This record gives sequence, C-alpha cells and structure tokens, in this order.
Amino acid sequence: MGVFRGWQLLVLVLVFAAVVVAVGRWRGLLALAALGVAAWVLLAFVLPALVAGGPGLLVGVVGSSAIMFATLYFVHGPNLRTTAALVGTLCGILIMAGISLIAVQATRLSGVGDEASGQLAGLASQIDFRGLLSCAIIIAGLGVLNDVTITQASAVWELRAAAPAMSRREVYARAMRIGRDHIASTVYTVFFAYVGAAMSVLILLYLYDRPMLSLLTHEDIVTEIVRTLCGSVGLVLAVPITTWVAALLLPPADHRSALPDHRSALPDHRSALPDHRSALPDHRSALPDHRSALPE
Repeated sequence: MGVFRGWQLLVLVLVFAAVVVAVGRWRGLLALAALGVAAWVLLAFVLPALVAGGPGLLVGVVGSSAIMFATLYFVHGPNLRTTAALVGTLCGILIMAGISLIAVQATRLSGVGDEASGQLAGLASQIDFRGLLSCAIIIAGLGVLNDVTITQASAVWELRAAAPAMSRREVYARAMRIGRDHIASTVYTVFFAYVGAAMSVLILLYLYDRPMLSLLTHEDIVTEIVRTLCGSVGLVLAVPITTWVAALLLPPADHRSALPDHRSALPDHRSALPDHRSALPDHRSALPDHRSALPE
C-alpha cells in the first residue's frame, strides 16, 4: 500500500512558489502563472493526442511551440526582444525534432526501453512509441532552450542600449562571445540532468561489470545518449540563430550619439576678455555740482 504524501508535496510546492515570488517578485509570479499554462497545454492537448495514437513528433512540435508562444509573451511581454527569443526557440524545437527523428530511426530505438514504457505498451498499444520518444526529447529541452534564447536576446538589446552607435554586425559578434560561455554551461546542464535521471540504470549496469562498449547495446543507455545529444544540438544551434534574429530586429545604429560635442570643448573666449568699461574712471563723479553753488 502506498504512503500518502499529499501534505509534504503541498508544503514543498508552497515553499517553491514563495521562493520564486520573493526573489523574482512580479516576474516570478508571472513565471508561475506561465507554468500553469504549460501544464494545461500538456494535460489538455499533448497527453490526449499521444494516447489517441497521434504522431508523437508532430504533437511534440505543436505542443512545445504553443507552450513557448504563450509563456514567452506572457512573462516577458509582446516586444521585439521576446519575438527574437521566440523565433530562436521555435527554430531550436524544429532542429531537435529533426535530429531526434533521424537519431531514433538510425539507432533503431523502439521507444519501449524502460519498465514504464513496457507497461504502457500493454495498456495502450495504439501509441506511437518512437514518436513518443521524440516528443519527450523535445519537451525535455524546452526549459533550457527558453533560458538560452531569452538570455541571448536580452544580451543583444543590452549591448545596443550601452552603445547605440554600434553596428548590427558588431553587436552580433559581441553577443556571440556571451553566447559561447552560455553554450558551455548549457551543455553541462543538459548532460548532468539526464545522468541524474538515469542514475539507477547506470548503477545497475555498473554492477553487471560489463565492458563499456557492450553498454551501447542496452536500449536504456542508448535512449539517454540520444536524448542528451539531440537536445544539446538544438540548444547549441539556437544560440547563433537567436542572436542573429535579435541583431536584425534592432533599430538602426544612432551614429549621432558617437559624435563628440565640440562646442563644449571650445573655451569661452568672451569670459577671458577684460571688461574695459569697468577700468575707465567715471569723470562725471569728479565734476563739481555747480547747481548747488548758485544762490536761490
């Protein structure tokens, strides 16, 4: 018999929400609301479509695009910066979808590599399990993909705000320097997230004491490798795409702000000239007042 853990989970959820709102304030509250919208899309569209036997890859692309469209504009507002991030996110979703489709077919994964998928195959055989795997790869990368694209779009806008005269090409080059640092940390994030999720499987295979190459025949391991690599490819390519789109959407460079104000650099020669009028004696005060000498 299972243990009821409702109160513990409720407390954990409340702590999470309180921390997000306390640190993020209004933006954190909007993020929680957007998370609710994402959960609604998953429950109302993605899961029913998959259970009905719909194409998992298409369901994943449509559902993920709807989630990102709603959450990005809801949290960050309808502006060019958000639009650039959305375009980069949608491109990343399409890249992950294409790479996962090719990888799943090339590695001949069945999508029924773990115990839960095996039970699901017995309950709902109409599900496209290969498509389900591709859908899972796309949805698993949404959070990090959103982080990458909105950060790059913000970097482009902040660079332009700091240097209005900077050309689009230079803004793109400088933003990509930021993006390369972000790529490194993102790859680590994705890798360790999947390793943590598959830790039990890794320990089990480690206890079998089998050669490393023989692990590549185990579908559980190959599935996690495919998930990691497909998600990472989409995330990495989303960085230059988002940066390029954001640079294109920037307003033209303001070259007037780069010109120095030469008028302020010129000395005021008028203030250096002596006032000769003040040096002249007032002869009127030296003349006697003859009017006072006349008898009345």
